[in-house]
Amino acid sequence: MDGIFVTAWGSGVPVILVHGSLATGAEEWDAQRALADEGGFRLVVPDRRGYGRSAAAKGEDFLRDAEDIVDLMGDGAHLVGHSYGGLGVLFAAARRPEATLSLAVLEPPALALGQSHPGARRLLDEVRGIWSRDLPDEEWVALFLRAVGSDPGSLPPAVLAAMGPTIPLLRRGRPPWEAALPIAELARAPFPKLVVSGGHHEGFEAICDDLGEKIGASRAVVAGAGHEVQFAGPAIDEALLALWRSAR
Repeated sequence: MDGIFVTAWGSGVPVILVHGSLATGAEEWDAQRALADEGGFRLVVPDRRGYGRSAAAKGEDFLRDAEDIVDLMGDGAHLVGHSYGGLGVLFAAARRPEATLSLAVLEPPALALGQSHPGARRLLDEVRGIWSRDLPDEEWVALFLRAVGSDPGSLPPAVLAAMGPTIPLLRRGRPPWEAALPIAELARAPFPKLVVSGGHHEGFEAICDDLGEKIGASRAVVAGAGHEVQFAGPAIDEALLALWRSAR
């Protein structure tokens, strides 16, 4: 597809895995690579615009991501999105419900949701406050990572260094709280849906609870990896496989 670099693993029913901020697709979904051999799935792993070998971008944009995801779906695909990538997946599924075999989102920053819970309100206020701070990229991203439940101190220096070129994409991107999610369209859609949180942040739990209830999704909490739910081991892989198989 024009401008989008895609890695593919396995063969069979397409599953599009959409990464979040500060990492490429192959980096973020490497832990799921073995699922390509679990019952005939072809894992389609794009780099979102601005990341990896995809076309350059001034900032990330979940609406443009949705257009790219729609173009990748072909006659039908399972959709999985982590963090910011989950926003694009939600919009894409609403645009092409007939081609969406299933939908799974892992801690999407749907920050307009869950606002009846004080934890979700604090998360929104904290992220919005960080967004406007004039700090060097390294200091800014450390604050951001802590806000969403990732510990920058636990990351290897090589990982932090690799994030460097992608920080401006996040800082200049379309803010996640501006996502006016297509709730009604998703609620009407017949495909199975799953909303997963990491059990580490009451704000994300409230957001995921609210999203799951509003769109008629199953809910799962997979703890052990903080915001990086895809690295939580067999539990997340089993949840994804069960969802994909339920759509057959």
